[in-house]
Amino acid sequence: MNMITIAIADDQMLFRKGMSAIINSFENMSVICEADNGRKLLGFLETVTHRPDVILMDLSMPDLNGIDTMKIIHEQYPEQKVVILSIHNEEKFVVHLIELGASAYLFKNSEPEDVEKAIRGVIEKGFYFGEDTLSTFHKRLSNKKTHVSVHDNIPIILSTREVEVLNLICQELTAQEIAEKLFISVRTVDGHRNNLLEKTGARNTAGLVIFAIKNNLVNPGVLL
Repeated sequence: MNMITIAIADDQMLFRKGMSAIINSFENMSVICEADNGRKLLGFLETVTHRPDVILMDLSMPDLNGIDTMKIIHEQYPEQKVVILSIHNEEKFVVHLIELGASAYLFKNSEPEDVEKAIRGVIEKGFYFGEDTLSTFHKRLSNKKTHVSVHDNIPIILSTREVEVLNLICQELTAQEIAEKLFISVRTVDGHRNNLLEKTGARNTAGLVIFAIKNNLVNPGVLL
């Protein structure tokens, strides 16, 4: 298994050093950059030939915060995988960062194994939503008295096959697993995924899952 490289951006030194030590203890993972603000992280990305496989980034940082850094990363490095680390557990923060291009959102009280699962999840499947994140979605949607759904318009927006692929993505199947289940090639799965991204306006696989949840194509409770 190839080494998974990680960059960490967080202004709290003790947290950053502790997280770095934890990640370095995981099998085949190595922290190659520590930054205390978004500007230093971007400076690192500009100077390296091989960018980190995954960036773990806090939202509240001086000089350049996580939200603004996320916007720049997506614009300059659209394929870069970013896992947000935050104390904020409100649904609006989670959804907003996913829509900006983050592949996962972890609360800072997460267990070390959740961090490992998130890193491996975004590498293997393009996204990771832990139980806390999915519970946040589920509670938010359950508490809404009215929920505007575009489900009736989905047949117009998406093909039947695209909806099928989207649901399998939400079930955390890899492209290879989806191909085998639907008896199609991985290249065809990738084509459907690209069409889904274009039609929904999602920025990555995590964004597709958000689209599915928000439009009642999948119940977040089912994903728990």
